[in-house]
Amino acid sequence: MNTVSPAPTFSWRPAVLAISAVVLGMIFIYRDTALGMVSIWWRSATFTHAFLVAPISLWLIWEKRKVLAHFQPQPAHWVALPMLALAFIWLLGELSAVNAVTQLAFVAMLILVVPLVIGLPAARQITFPLCFLFFAVPIGEFVMPKFMEWTATMTVLGLRASGIPVYQEGLQFVIPSGRWSVVEACSGVRYLIASLTVGTIFAYLNYRSLKRRLIFVVVSLVVPIIANWIRAYIIVMLGHLSGNELAAGADHLIYGWVFFGIVILIMFAIGMHWREDDDAASIAEVNAAAAAANAKSHGAAQGFVSATLLAFGVALLPLGALKVLDAQSGGAAPILSAQALATGGWTRDGQALSTWQPAFANPSVTEIASFSQGAQRVGIHIAYYQHQGYDRKLISSENVLVKSGDENWFQVERGTHLTTLAGQPLRVQSAQLKQQGALTAEPMRLRVWQWYWIDGHLTSSDALGKLWLAWSRLRGHGDDAAAVFVYAQEGAPGAAEAAMEKFIADTGGALGALLEQARRAR
Repeated sequence: MNTVSPAPTFSWRPAVLAISAVVLGMIFIYRDTALGMVSIWWRSATFTHAFLVAPISLWLIWEKRKVLAHFQPQPAHWVALPMLALAFIWLLGELSAVNAVTQLAFVAMLILVVPLVIGLPAARQITFPLCFLFFAVPIGEFVMPKFMEWTATMTVLGLRASGIPVYQEGLQFVIPSGRWSVVEACSGVRYLIASLTVGTIFAYLNYRSLKRRLIFVVVSLVVPIIANWIRAYIIVMLGHLSGNELAAGADHLIYGWVFFGIVILIMFAIGMHWREDDDAASIAEVNAAAAAANAKSHGAAQGFVSATLLAFGVALLPLGALKVLDAQSGGAAPILSAQALATGGWTRDGQALSTWQPAFANPSVTEIASFSQGAQRVGIHIAYYQHQGYDRKLISSENVLVKSGDENWFQVERGTHLTTLAGQPLRVQSAQLKQQGALTAEPMRLRVWQWYWIDGHLTSSDALGKLWLAWSRLRGHGDDAAAVFVYAQEGAPGAAEAAMEKFIADTGGALGALLEQARRAR
């Protein structure tokens, strides 16, 4: 049997102590970010697996201890440069209150502590265990709306292929035996994240070639998506054929996880046919890498104290910058008055156009009004945000037009629309909403346009909006921003769009002045 050659006698204790000190120190320095991650693990079933990520990573590193023993740990101080870049990215994420950015940057900095202290040659031997820590970042729910759409579409296609008549509107559909709706739990995101996590571990433990590992990871991504479509179809068929006695209530979630478990076991069983074990070439490669790295070292391990101090210095920099920028924020709550939009022939109505309101949490100020000009009626909703943080932020995956569990409204379709506001071309988010009610009745339908106003800039892109927020704070302009919703009742084809186009053409300048006045008054 081929084995790794006997290990030299290097003392790893100083290196392990240095890494432990820096990691614990960074967790304390960025405790808000770390606690934010843990709170999501605790409350969201989608990310409960993250509690096991760090123990699994440590176990995988422990399994490599005999290989690591051949390397003399030697600090690589230059790694502080990419750590500094990550610290700046964390600062940008904190300024724009983006959990995914701050948490990814935080975990990446923790990972880079290892090559900073022990050097790249040794760190390369545990690349996967270190990178596996990224699975602790609770990210992925941003794909949920698209996955819900796919699940609804594929389920309806399956039902129609089975000869069952289906009437679909958005994420809701009706078959002769009852009404069904695709909600967050049906999106398949939980299955996808779970499959990717365990599939990545399986590929690492059972394959040696990068090609096979990547292929299996791709399979781990594709299989749960398709399996979720099949699961949703089976659940609806069980309910239909049993008169809604089976797969009702929480049962369909249990059936879904059982089905998913069977699919994963089959995937693993098939994957085992291509299993690869360590061979002489890979062992010789480790020995050669260790010999080359040790030959370039300075003999005894040194520089751990300087590496530790350097890591702490880099970690503290963005915290200092954040305190300076936070000191620039302040001022009284803004004041908005939609009466300023009564211009260009538009008059403010005393009666609201609709009961609908966007599900945007905790704005600093909200202004709602309806305007009319002749037969045209338009509503406007402004959610103004100031002093943003994780409990109050303009752009968030939680801020939506309609929550999936809303009992009064649901979203039928969404897209984009190109319009002109105050002389600027603007692509807005466009959606059609429908009041909940019997499908045979004529419930109200609304056409809604949405965009963001951030430090005078207009955009409907979440990503670009976050960048504008961060840039505004870096320049000392504060974080004042607003979500603007203009809506009209759907009637004759194109009537709602025509009314909204006329409204923003006539009042766009006044709207911009209103928001700018609120920002300057802070």
